[in-house]
Amino acid sequence: MGGDSPVQALDSSAFVTRRGLVLPHQMPFDRWLGVGGYLSDVYSSSAWCLGDWLVYGETAFSGRYQDAVKLTQLDYQTLRNHAWVARRFPMSRRREGLSFTHHAEVAALSEPEQEFWLRKAEEYAWSAKRLRREVKDSLLERTDGSGGRRAGGAGRGAVAVLNMSIPVERLESFQEAASRLGLPLETWAERALASAAAEAFDEQPRAVALTATRSPHATGRRKRS
Repeated sequence: MGGDSPVQALDSSAFVTRRGLVLPHQMPFDRWLGVGGYLSDVYSSSAWCLGDWLVYGETAFSGRYQDAVKLTQLDYQTLRNHAWVARRFPMSRRREGLSFTHHAEVAALSEPEQEFWLRKAEEYAWSAKRLRREVKDSLLERTDGSGGRRAGGAGRGAVAVLNMSIPVERLESFQEAASRLGLPLETWAERALASAAAEAFDEQPRAVALTATRSPHATGRRKRS
């Protein structure tokens, strides 16, 4: 592969380039296996490493994300998402048996809830997609802790719809926060409300399904009846 220059040497005959992995024509099985293990470790840790690198850069160099975008060739929102999840999970709380995506799925929750769901995901070997579904279903089911009663006297399985008038600039910041996690605005807002309720009452989160609509006259004032 004549034009390729090494980015990372794995041993004397195998190295990584920007276009792929260069291997010798012949190599022993144990060396080939070692290269695979190394690449697996790099792949698993790369998102965390990128997030940690960005957090350091933001602190030490005034958050010069545009420089990072040019260097990594990743889009701004992807970088912000990596940094945000890295901040939410100090290294001591990251679970080696779960992916970065698993952690991202619960990053918006309170720390006790994060630990609960990550422990479940590890114990039952859930995929990140399965974890997302379990968290969402749980939040919808646990509207309150008083024996299944819902707002307005509705029965089990009912969903409350909360309509709000939100200033445009605040809604935009909410949308950005949701996009960092790759979540719809409604799902992010539902989790944020549940986490806030848990902190206020020192209890487990309670779910409220939120339908957020952008009002053309959103000024933050209460609508008249």
